[in-house]
Amino acid sequence: MDLFKDDLIAVARSPLRHWLTDLPRQLEQWQRDQQHGELPKWLRCVAQLPTLPPEQVDLGDTVTVTSSDVSDGEQNRIRGLLQQLTPWRKGPFHLHGVTIDTEWRSDFKWQRVAPHLGDLTGQQVLDVGCGSGYHLWRMLESGADQVWGVDPGQLFMAQFFAVRHFMSAELQRRAHLFPLGVEDLPELGAFDTVFSMGVLYHRRSPVDFLTQLKAQLREGGQLVLETLVVEGDTTTVLVPGQTYAKMRNVWFIPSTAALLHWLERCGFSDARVVDENVTTLDEQRATQWMTGQSLVDFLDPDDHAKTLEGYPAPRRAVIIAKR
Repeated sequence: MDLFKDDLIAVARSPLRHWLTDLPRQLEQWQRDQQHGELPKWLRCVAQLPTLPPEQVDLGDTVTVTSSDVSDGEQNRIRGLLQQLTPWRKGPFHLHGVTIDTEWRSDFKWQRVAPHLGDLTGQQVLDVGCGSGYHLWRMLESGADQVWGVDPGQLFMAQFFAVRHFMSAELQRRAHLFPLGVEDLPELGAFDTVFSMGVLYHRRSPVDFLTQLKAQLREGGQLVLETLVVEGDTTTVLVPGQTYAKMRNVWFIPSTAALLHWLERCGFSDARVVDENVTTLDEQRATQWMTGQSLVDFLDPDDHAKTLEGYPAPRRAVIIAKR
């Protein structure tokens, strides 16, 4: 449990302390039964990162930590260790002179979401499917008191630990990630805001997923949902074949009208679409930090308005609702 010792202490000191009824047991089981074979290597990379006091931290579009006393050797060491944690999908980051140009320009998404959030000051915020935690840092920038990410991806967890390693002690105490899925969470009913960005279409039962998200919110708390959508009315839902844009785990892509209807049926109120746009090749692309195929490889080469399978190209919407 040493891996999460400080995070569990933070839970105990927060309004989420009732989570301790389940969380330590779940993390013990995870450490016993569910570790990825590469995880020890990834954690060794994190442990070997040099400890450098941050002189400047900027949680803006590029999450940045800098210090004037970083030698060329230390910078090369940081770059080499972080490159062993590839592929880096969500970012970007700039850590002591090393720029991690991630596959996704996650700052583009945040720029679409942030104007509609209201005031996060003092809030307990949950990000379901948080990836490497890029948006957790942006939530702290927006005033959140504590940010909590859950994502079963263990490489994402190692990447988050690597970035957190370079943060100030005060920020380290406020940002947390557990290798769990939303289905592992009890009905906490304690978060002021719950984010779920890029997850809904991966769930076999989207209505159950929305219900699970609702169960994490306090009364009056807000849900920020970002997901793939298609054009259409309240009855329009795309159910792809074996793949959508080469992804095998895409189950349901509703229209925004259908999604608003689902949210109402699940008991949310004041649901509204605050943004909708087609994903561009500037937002998702291959880089030196993610050298595999990316969006351009998933689209019809003769018509970028379609996926390789002939479905509408990825269109994403942001919906905000209240419990």
